[in-house]
Amino acid sequence: MDGLFEIVLGQTWSLVAVLLVGFVLLVKGADWLVDGASAIAKRYNVSDLVIGLTIVAFGTSLPEFVVNMISVSTGSTDLAITNVLGSNTINIFVILGCAALIYPISSQASCRRFDMPWNVLAGLLVIFFATYTRPMYINWGSFGSFSTIGGFITGIGGVVLLICFAIFMWHNIKTATLKDRYTEGPQTAPTEGQMSVRRAIGLIIGGLVGLVVGGEFIVRSATRIAVNAGVSEAIIGLTVVALGTSLPELATSCIAAAKKNVDIALGNVVGSNIFNIFFILGSSAVIHYLPAYNGLWIDAAMVVLGSILIWAMVAGKKHRIERWHGAVLLLIYALYLTYRLLSL
Repeated sequence: MDGLFEIVLGQTWSLVAVLLVGFVLLVKGADWLVDGASAIAKRYNVSDLVIGLTIVAFGTSLPEFVVNMISVSTGSTDLAITNVLGSNTINIFVILGCAALIYPISSQASCRRFDMPWNVLAGLLVIFFATYTRPMYINWGSFGSFSTIGGFITGIGGVVLLICFAIFMWHNIKTATLKDRYTEGPQTAPTEGQMSVRRAIGLIIGGLVGLVVGGEFIVRSATRIAVNAGVSEAIIGLTVVALGTSLPELATSCIAAAKKNVDIALGNVVGSNIFNIFFILGSSAVIHYLPAYNGLWIDAAMVVLGSILIWAMVAGKKHRIERWHGAVLLLIYALYLTYRLLSL
């Protein structure tokens, strides 16, 4: 496969084509995997609410997860961090901004009281682990030496992020279970017309293949584009790769806003951001230490700023992100992106 990539990626004209094919495979693979997994969950009477909080939420973050796993396995650590930070920034400023322009986005009290604070905490932890940590080493036997070193996000930092993710998931699944317990009527769709197990498994396998192949295409082509253009992996990760892996969230939130299903529009973005940092970045750091790159602080600070902004917006009397809020979010992102590109 390496030889094939060298031939294909050796042609300048083909780099963008390979990148686009990778994005198509990645997004379609995530879609198939979510459909197949949801069908099997429904067949075994798992509620829609729990499916939404687990399978669907993870499914929209699968592109970032696959790209990060491939990135850390190939040593492209800048791409692994900026893919997450860039996706979260785009989720807040671009996706919520566009969705709010389509229709004002309301928020639930549970989101304001629990999810929003955790969204802010996620960004703050990235800044802390990448900037202010001191050397600390713990040998875990056959699992190797896990450590947190100033200027790095490695094992201990990754473990802390994963613990935060476990707490977040435990709280949401517990809350969902309590809601189901006190909700009258059937919690799942009727059994007629359910997808067959064979087809569901086929979609899951096809989705996994699409994710792996698409992720490989994206990481390899994006890295080569950065090298050929003399642009850092960090900038490519913040822009091209981050936008591409955020396509599921963009489609989900904009369609939800157009259908006035605004709880999904906001919950999809906030949930995806928490998944991205606590689970995806945490898993990446445990597998391979992630050294801080030039500009990480401003990128992570934008994630924190965006999280605080949307929290403040929904804390108002109407508890929603208005259309003019959406315009402000898009303007802030445009200014930030201009600054980052000019600072090359």
